[in-house]
Amino acid sequence: MRILDKYILKELLGPFIFGVCAFTSIFIGTNTLFRIASYITKYGASLSAVFRMFIYSLPEIIVLTFPMSMLLASLLTFGRLSASSEITAMKSGGISFYRMAAPVFIVALVLSIVTIVFNEKVVPASNAAYNHVVNYEIKKIARPNSQDHIIIKEVKQGNIERLTYARNFNKATGVMQAVTMQEFKQDKLMRLENAEKAIWENNVWVMYNGVVHDLTSEGGISRSLKFDKQVIPLDTRPDSISRQQKDPEEMTIKELKQHIKILKSQFVKASEYETELHQRLTIPMLSFIFAVVGTPLGLQPQRASSSMGFGISIIIIFIYYALMTLTTALGQGGVIPAVIAAWLPNIVVLTVGAMLVRKASR
Repeated sequence: MRILDKYILKELLGPFIFGVCAFTSIFIGTNTLFRIASYITKYGASLSAVFRMFIYSLPEIIVLTFPMSMLLASLLTFGRLSASSEITAMKSGGISFYRMAAPVFIVALVLSIVTIVFNEKVVPASNAAYNHVVNYEIKKIARPNSQDHIIIKEVKQGNIERLTYARNFNKATGVMQAVTMQEFKQDKLMRLENAEKAIWENNVWVMYNGVVHDLTSEGGISRSLKFDKQVIPLDTRPDSISRQQKDPEEMTIKELKQHIKILKSQFVKASEYETELHQRLTIPMLSFIFAVVGTPLGLQPQRASSSMGFGISIIIIFIYYALMTLTTALGQGGVIPAVIAAWLPNIVVLTVGAMLVRKASR
């Protein structure tokens, strides 16, 4: 690594760490602490519960603050270099803007990739734990007796062995309506069963009025068999089904894809899950996109002060998240395709950033 790269990255590190701390504090102070106070006063939440809730809320907040911090860091770093005429000296030495910005762009891209992994491995589990503490320990909300579009997964050695879908489930009666069961072997669908309903009887699930399709390795049907009554190899008890159901933010990318595929196979609207799936990539990629925007903006002389840089960051962040909120609502409602809803704000900001980079390079 050249001296120039080390110097720029050293200048970038301090503002980035400051940004993470500052934006995280803003999120915690304006949202998390308010919720904690309301849960203590309204529900009498214990200190243990609110402490765990606080810890579980941090991973999702960190994912949001990384792009904001990269925007602030790139603005302040190049603003300071520009104000002290170091940018002028670099250009006089024949160093182009692209060469100066390269280490920032590379670090921002690596940070985006790391955030994608973190967002996949840590955030869904922390969100599930957070919702469990809030709903079942603090609010003490009883699990609903009736739920629509439930999916039960049976995993063996990391591979999906069986997926069961029911259009409606009633825990009180132990009845699932419009049931579809998919059996897999080495991640390949080998058997498909459809039934009018399944009832929990004598500690087993019994399907009624259905048909079984044995499938070939190519996906064709090798044999079909109708049945009036059949016991299915599903070990999940009725009182466990509600606990297994996850919200979109509690699922991994693989789980979201499986959920979407099952819902679409049953002709059920899956736009909420599709939007969440795409946002697992779009939000982490903001670290790179905001670096593309912040770096050329920092070259302007009036951006030199940290207060001005922080203010510009807030304005850009507000515009982006306002646009993202609008497109997300449209995507989840099915008004526009989920892929457009998730990626449109990134494309708009990246286009503006590319124009700024081109202008700065001249």
